[in-house]
Amino acid sequence: MKVLGISAYYHDSAAALTIDGRIIAAVQEERFTRIKHDPDFPTNAVRYCLELAELSINELDAIVFYDKPFVKFERLIETYYDYAPQGIVSFLKSMPVWMREKLFLRNVIRKELKKIMPYDKKKLKMLFPEHHLSHAASAYYPSPYDDAAILTIDGVGEWATASVCHGRGSDITVLKELHFPDSLGLLYSAFTYFLGFKVNSGEYKLMGLAPYGISGSERVESFKKIITLKLVEIRDDGSIHLNQSYFNYAVGLRMARDDKWQALFGFPKRKDEDTLTQEHCDLALAIQEVTEGIVIKMAIEARRLTKSDNLCMAGGVALNCVANGKLLREGIFKNIWIQPASGDAGGALGAALAAEYIYSKTVRIADGVNDTMQGSLLGPEYADKDTIEELRQYEPIYKQCANADELCENIAGLISTGHVAGWCQGRAEFGPRALGNRSILADPRNPAMQQKLNLKIKQREGFRPFAPSVTEEDAAKYFDLNVPSPYMLLVADVAKAIWKPLPENYNQMPLMERLYIERSSLPAITHVDMSARVQTVSLSTNLLYHKLIKAFEARTGCAVLINTSFNVRGEPPVLTPTDAYRCFMSTDMDVLVIGNNIYIKSEQPEWKQKERQKGFILD
Repeated sequence: MKVLGISAYYHDSAAALTIDGRIIAAVQEERFTRIKHDPDFPTNAVRYCLELAELSINELDAIVFYDKPFVKFERLIETYYDYAPQGIVSFLKSMPVWMREKLFLRNVIRKELKKIMPYDKKKLKMLFPEHHLSHAASAYYPSPYDDAAILTIDGVGEWATASVCHGRGSDITVLKELHFPDSLGLLYSAFTYFLGFKVNSGEYKLMGLAPYGISGSERVESFKKIITLKLVEIRDDGSIHLNQSYFNYAVGLRMARDDKWQALFGFPKRKDEDTLTQEHCDLALAIQEVTEGIVIKMAIEARRLTKSDNLCMAGGVALNCVANGKLLREGIFKNIWIQPASGDAGGALGAALAAEYIYSKTVRIADGVNDTMQGSLLGPEYADKDTIEELRQYEPIYKQCANADELCENIAGLISTGHVAGWCQGRAEFGPRALGNRSILADPRNPAMQQKLNLKIKQREGFRPFAPSVTEEDAAKYFDLNVPSPYMLLVADVAKAIWKPLPENYNQMPLMERLYIERSSLPAITHVDMSARVQTVSLSTNLLYHKLIKAFEARTGCAVLINTSFNVRGEPPVLTPTDAYRCFMSTDMDVLVIGNNIYIKSEQPEWKQKERQKGFILD
């Protein structure tokens, strides 16, 4: 069965193609349009999937959209009715869009597909699984397990905001749901909003800020008490009830009621570029710890209901890798597998797989060990000859290496001497994480590297941590982690063997002073709480990246690299050679690698021209 899955019209639109249950391609639309979290119909992503498989729309057995628009519309209407006359501004703003587009989504999709290529409308079968079923399918079907509890947690789909399902063989059974307006995802997003970050994209910043809070301090414990007494009731099964008098997301245009939150926590909503203070950090830690507790309770309930040893996870909250790490250490399940594209983009893949296994009843085979995500390297790739032709307009200077060994030796040498490398290889990653194909790489031993990467290259907040990539076989030398983490979705402590002594007054230091204390022999990837968001790299999923890390180890004795996504603040990760070259030339990156070609910044014509204009180069 040939199935095209689509997610669109909220955020992170994407397309995915499966053939007889095998994942052929998956990619977010933002990578093509360069609009971060692009919500529009994924025209470019659909075209890529079809062209890769050399398929026409007429040859597809089904096109599957990742949720049910009529059910979502029902929820909106009921919510506005329940809260009337509140929400009139939001109602007037949203209803025209629904009446013009979303309510008639079948016709909208048909029109968008016709822009890609002509097709016979009578042959086109369209399916609409529920939002959380799409998430559950994206988690279970690519996993290694033939029996698993499935936990999905996000903001909201149609009505569901969290669900527990049981996957067995080719079937998924929904066992329990939490419904809107009670939502762990929306609770976390409300704190994202109050702490000055953008909802639906800034949640990971909140997660990164939380470790700067003082764990166990009087203020953090006070904040947690306020949250659990005033904002959220937490039940034993992990279900929650939010006190809607403090929130405004149900029918308003903001997440929370600013004045009431200021009265609760003692400070006003932070504006985007306001200085971060210790009270901001402590509140971030408080909601992070409350969230972790709720996720663990939900997981315990999922184990109780399914009796399974395995857990699969998806939904936006499943990208909270700190909570995932805590859940792993709780030992509730023997095995945990998390969909690397857990957000709405992954819904496109889940929708396609749901059609394959639930609608068409295809027999599913899982080996208990290997997932079918192919390292999540499911997007476009570019051959060397295409790269050379595409970049010809810039007249770049480059060196072409004869083979992978020569390439990795060259780049390992440059990184080991303090150079920052843009690394663009093979198929692009599906999901929000850079996994070694569209990455910026650097030396984690360099104490100045975190500041350099954040401020001069990524152009983002200085407090943001960086993730390490480590060869799978060497991970235990550097991190307290005894399972693979190929998708960078688990946080683990840095191994105590490489810790450095901390000042006695460490927790009393201002945020930015703590940031630049050397906490381990790998200071650039060791977060302030001695943790790291780890990616383990295996020979089977990314041979070239593994080879590069081993080449770096041969030079330095260190089998770890800094790995951050190849982009700057406000932009999605690069996709094409042109994207990579432009990003490279607009930042302080020292070297760019695309395929077997190496571009050194100081040799590029555009760079030399700028330096001449500054008077730094004399002819």
